[in-house]
Amino acid sequence: MNRRECLALLGTITALPAEVLAQQPNAARRLGVLSVIASDNVIGQARLAEALAAHGWKEQSNLRVDWRSGAGDRARIARLADELIALKPDILLALGTPSVEELRQRTTSIPIVFAVVTDPVSQGFVKNLAHPGGNITGFTDYDGPLAGKWLEMLTQVTPKVSRVFVVYNPATAPFAPLMLRTIEDAARTLHVAVEPVPVNDAASIAALAARKDGGLLILPDFFTMANRTPLLAAINEARMPAVFWSRAFVEEGGLMSYSTDSAEQLRRAASYIDRILKGAQAADLPVQNPTKLELAVNLKTAKALGVTLSPGLLAIANDVIE
Repeated sequence: MNRRECLALLGTITALPAEVLAQQPNAARRLGVLSVIASDNVIGQARLAEALAAHGWKEQSNLRVDWRSGAGDRARIARLADELIALKPDILLALGTPSVEELRQRTTSIPIVFAVVTDPVSQGFVKNLAHPGGNITGFTDYDGPLAGKWLEMLTQVTPKVSRVFVVYNPATAPFAPLMLRTIEDAARTLHVAVEPVPVNDAASIAALAARKDGGLLILPDFFTMANRTPLLAAINEARMPAVFWSRAFVEEGGLMSYSTDSAEQLRRAASYIDRILKGAQAADLPVQNPTKLELAVNLKTAKALGVTLSPGLLAIANDVIE
């Protein structure tokens, strides 16, 4: 090849679109993922790989994925955030509020896409939904007003629920006070007493079994997801109706849930990861709210608890487990 041919070839390569260059085998990119819970726990590594592959990003080809799971432990999540930043990834995916908090403290330059995060504006992650600014954007799961809906669902249980215990871990659900304000406002209208019940370990979860004469509202919190087996056991022993933030609880014996689709959250996050790796700026990609919410009820559990759900609630349920 002579000099003129060589220069022509280099010019052709330079002219290729960024998305073509990004997907060349010798141009592998690096994605760091920080999840609050284990990679196979509801929001799975395999689901993310499938979502990314739909956009042409495949491990062992043009993408390397470094996945770190915090197992609901805030101190561990902080250590794993340090590990990921040290790897110098091209982009970061933060699953859950604690993951966003730890990563944003460590970088203002690496783009961060989040998923399964509640009220990112009030938590200070982004300036506003339409124009997030900075290096962070992503997809929300729940907002404050939805907490009032969960409370309302408990009032549609017979025998009537007059006291509701709101369960969350302050370390992994720092947004809880935002939701509690909405719940307390709704409680005045619904004539229900509300009592916050922080949990942070096996003993505090087990103590829920001693609570009687009320209902339980489990706030969005990866700690409760990671500990759903002992949590459901304590609730079953207490024999109280409960509403959950994920249908995973209902599939394993919980009474009812009104929730987003976590798999859909990953698919949407993968679309932003794709766009950013191809040159888009996180600051220019609007934060998006969930597009679909589903109501699931477990009539087998209702029968075991000796409670009845209102016909109106059952009529709008997307999934009824009998």
